Parts: sequence; C-alpha cells; structure tokens
Amino acid sequence: MSTGSEVEVPAPAGGGGAGVRSAVVVGALGVVFGDIGTSPIYTIQTVFNPDDPHPVPLGTDHLYGVVSLIFWSVMIIVTLTYVTLVMHADNDGEGGIMALITLLRRLTGGAGGRTAAVLAGLGIFGAALFFGDSMITPAISVLSAVEGLKVVQPGLEELIVPITVVIIIGLFAVQRRGTAVVGRMFGPVMIVWFVAIGALGVSGIARHPQILKALSPTYALSFMVGHFGIAFFALAAIVLSVTGAEALYADMGHFGRKAITRGWLGLVLPACTLSYLGQGALLLGDRSAVGSPFFLLAPGWARLPLVLLATAATVIASQAVITGAFSVAAQAAQLGYLPRLRVAHTSESTIGQIYVPWINWVLMVSVITLVFAFRSSAALAFAFGMAVTATITITTLLFFYIAHTKWRTPLWLVLIGAIPLLVVDVLFLAANMTKLVHGAWLPLLIGISAFTVMTTWARGRDVVTRARERVEGPLRAFVDELPDHRPPLLRIPGTAVFLNRGKETTPLAMRANVQHNRVLREHVVIMSIVTLPVPRVPAAQRTQIDPLGYTDDGIIQVNAYFGYMETPNIPAALALLDPAQTEGVLSIEDASYFLSKIELAKGPEPTMASWRKSLFIATSYITADAAEYFGLPGERTVIMGARIEV
Repeated sequence: MSTGSEVEVPAPAGGGGAGVRSAVVVGALGVVFGDIGTSPIYTIQTVFNPDDPHPVPLGTDHLYGVVSLIFWSVMIIVTLTYVTLVMHADNDGEGGIMALITLLRRLTGGAGGRTAAVLAGLGIFGAALFFGDSMITPAISVLSAVEGLKVVQPGLEELIVPITVVIIIGLFAVQRRGTAVVGRMFGPVMIVWFVAIGALGVSGIARHPQILKALSPTYALSFMVGHFGIAFFALAAIVLSVTGAEALYADMGHFGRKAITRGWLGLVLPACTLSYLGQGALLLGDRSAVGSPFFLLAPGWARLPLVLLATAATVIASQAVITGAFSVAAQAAQLGYLPRLRVAHTSESTIGQIYVPWINWVLMVSVITLVFAFRSSAALAFAFGMAVTATITITTLLFFYIAHTKWRTPLWLVLIGAIPLLVVDVLFLAANMTKLVHGAWLPLLIGISAFTVMTTWARGRDVVTRARERVEGPLRAFVDELPDHRPPLLRIPGTAVFLNRGKETTPLAMRANVQHNRVLREHVVIMSIVTLPVPRVPAAQRTQIDPLGYTDDGIIQVNAYFGYMETPNIPAALALLDPAQTEGVLSIEDASYFLSKIELAKGPEPTMASWRKSLFIATSYITADAAEYFGLPGERTVIMGARIEV
C-alpha cells in the first residue's frame, strides 16, 4: 500500500537484556552459524587448488601465510567489523542489509542528500547480491560435503552431482512445511559439528604444533608484503572463510546480539580456528593431502561419519540462507522494491519463520542449474567470493555513514575506523574481480538483474501511484459531493471496507461503485495500509482513525500500521478499532471488502525506458492475490478493475 512514519513505535527487546538463556545460544548455533561454520570444508583446498587460474604454490612460507591470513581475516571481518561494530547498528532490534536500508531511510526522512541516495542504492544492490548468495551457498555447501565421498571411496565420484541434486530437491521440497520442528534439531547437530571439527583440528596441531606460529599477524603481513602477487590472488579464496558473516547480522532480530556474540566467541570461532590450523598442520607433513585436507584430517574410520555430519551441517547452512532469502524478499516487497508476494507463516509461535513459494521454486531451479553447470565446489568458489566481498564492503560503508549521522561520531574518528577496514574489504573485492571471467561474473549478473528488477519496480510503482492519484481524485471533494449526487445515491444497510493507498485520494473501487452502481453502504471504512520502517508494530498502535474522518456521512478513514516484517491482516486490524470512536455501528463480521484491480499498459509518456516499462508490467504478473495477502474473506471480497498506463 504505502510507506511512511506517521506513528512512533517502541523498539522491541531484540538484542538487549542482561542475560542470555543457553537455549537461545543453542538456537543461534543452529541457524546463524551454518554458513560460516562449514567454510573450513572447502577454504584451504580452494586456496591451493592447482586448477585455479592464479594458483598459489604450496610452500611452507605460503602455507603459514595463508593460514595466518585466514585467521586474521576472520578476526577483522567477522569479529571486529560484524560482531563488535555492525551489530550495534540495529533497526529496532533487527539486523541485515534491508534493516540498514530502512535505518538509512529513517535517518534521512526519505530524502537526504546525494550521499544518502547513493548509499541507499548500494544497499539495494547489496540486498540484490544476497539473492545470488542464496543460490550459490546451497550449491557449493552441499557439493563440498558430498565430495567427501571420493575421499572415502574414489569410485563414488560420479555419484556426487546426482546425490547433491537429490538432497537439494528434498531441501526445497520441505520448505513449505516450515522449519519449526527441524529447527530444534539444528542447534545440537551444529554443536556436534563444531566440537568434531575442533577436535580434528587439535589432532592435526598435535602432530605439527609449529603451525600455531601462524596465529601471529606477522606471517600474514610478511606474506602480503613479501609475496604480494601470490597473496593478492589468494585473497579471492581466503574470503570463503568469512562467508556467512552477513547471517550473523541478518539473524540478530531472532536471537539477539548477545546470544550471537557468545555463540561466536565461545564455540564457533575457536572450532573454526582449530580446524584451519589443523589442516595447515596436516599439509606441513603431507602435501599430497591438499586435494581434501578437511576430510583427510580425520582417521580412515571417521571419514564416512564425517561426510554424513558435513552433509547435515551444509543442509543447515543452506536452510539458513534460504530462510534469509524469504525474509529479504518479504521485506523488499513491504518496502516497495518488489511486488506483493504470497507469504505463508510456518510457525504460530516464532516470528520470522515464513515461506515464499515463488522465491522457493526460483531458488531451487537456480541452485540445481548451478550444480549441473559447475559440477564441483572448487569451480563454484570462484563465483562465491564476489557476492560475499561486495556485500561486506557495502555493509561497512553503510555502517560508518550511520555511525556518523545517527550517533554523531566525529568524522575523524569514523575515518580512523573506516579506512583500514575498507582497505581490507576493497582488497578482497579487487582480488575477486580477477576471477571475473572464471565465474565471478555470475553473482554480479544475478545481483545486477535483481537490482534492475527492484529499482524498476520501485520506479514503476511511483509512476502508477501518480497516475492512479489523478484518476482517483481528492477524497474530500468526492465525499462532499455524495449528498448532491444525481441521480440520488442509494445507501443500503451494512459495512463496506475500501482499501486505499492513502487518505487524500478516493479509492478507485469506491468511485466506480458510486458512478456505475449508484449505491453505497450506510457505513464505509476507507482503509489505508502504512508500512513503517520498523520490523513490527504493537497491536495497541495498529490502527488510527484519521481526524478528518467523515463520520456524519457514515464514512471514516482508518490507517493500519504494519512493520516491514509483518504480513497485513485487514480484518484483524479492523477488529482492534475502538467502538467508541466508530460509534459502535461498524459490523466487521459481515463487512464487504472492495479492492481495485489495476490493469497495466505501456503508455506514450516518457516515464521510463520502453524496456523498463515491459519489465515492470512483466514483474507485476507475479503479484500475489490481494485478497489472500491482506487476509480478506474471499466470499465477501469484491474486485473492480481500472486501466493505468505507465
């Protein structure tokens, strides 16, 4: 419907609180850390992949440098940038790049200068890149786990792709059932996973404890300075160690900052660090293990169980990013960057567990296509890093802008923190640009495509809104003319609810009903949906009767406020109206609902390029049924059409 900020809403208790229950930390371990926690499976083997277009020779100095770079990249990007800094920039408890965008819009009042506009555009591009990430993550994660079969039994290599596809089909097929039940299993499985990879890392370190020297930043710095040509290209694979960092921030609203921080520092970071060190130690003693150091770190009897555990962990990692894609798509639709999508809530008790059918099946087809096209995790790794580094860089930029504008942090202090962190981010981004022709083009293509669709929809939506307002005409004048309507207007018993985009113009369905049918219910509610740049709105502040309501004519105008993470339910919102304000005459139980269906057509006005008009109209066909989306009873909903040119 519309967006705005007409009411103040209190911030939910997202990440606050003095204490954090262990159950919340376990839940965070099962949902938040799946992606970053499975990175040790493929990171080091990708760095030293001999088929890389810019191979990194496996020498002792290089090995120490790579392991040290991995450790310090994780410390700088995940621990410092995300856990220590970015997670403090929450939008009423919610995190993620869409939350940063809405926070930016709140700070600038929807306007702002050119800098704010550019950063908002970058934020939308970051959200678009996330869709590429949500396609690549399931493919590379599940492939890398199933590839462990060729370590157990080389003859099974031909089954890797078919098994991966079957797992992925099953994963997407169960999405409509929700993750509430399975979610309770995720935490314990991931705890077993982190304990296992940490223990295997310790066993490797015990054989070659000198690998612990790689914890010193001097090895990372000497590798970058002394072997810059090799180290720079190595960064394109080292970045795989921080994939999933965005999930720490995106899922903050579900678990809170403290639970995520404790899970990261208490278990995930130590386990991943031990795994990387253990793999480095293994390669110090046996360089032939470079093809799969993660699985070869385990003794022979444990490799098949480790493959099964890794497969479970990567399915969990994939589940997290798929759920994230549902959330980003739903938020983008609420904020006006995507058409209204059908959203199913899969849990009555857990907010945020949603299922978006259209996104689910597009992702499934895309993931399966990637598996068949790339056929190995190493080939997909070239593509994976680009989406990750671009999103991290954009997030860092937005955070420091918000730190300066919202928290009034002095510019000199912002620059002291921003410049070194952005140098690290840009180095990773530049390294991945060297893989552009080797697969890094893929997430950029997906991101640019999604960005084009999102910005085209937002632009087309504005054009249609203006055209629609001209057709609708002013609401005040229309209502004032009703008593003098000729022939006289017939007012019949009952309540009619007309959904409208705002309070200034006349609902198209109402105007058509009066002009063509010459009839109107005795009691009329003109309902406007206002999406606020906050996650959720309390029920007590859900509705507001406009002070300009036309109660003398039996007509009132009501605003219903929803957060960008909520699905509007109109009957439920109307039930919250105070009978004293409506004089107790509204009959919501048997009210009729009137919707205006817009038929879009290309017009001669130069509002957009012709191809963008075609894209906008084509995108409109995926719009969910309005009656279902707004929770309207189908048997009492009337749809009236109108034609609008864009």
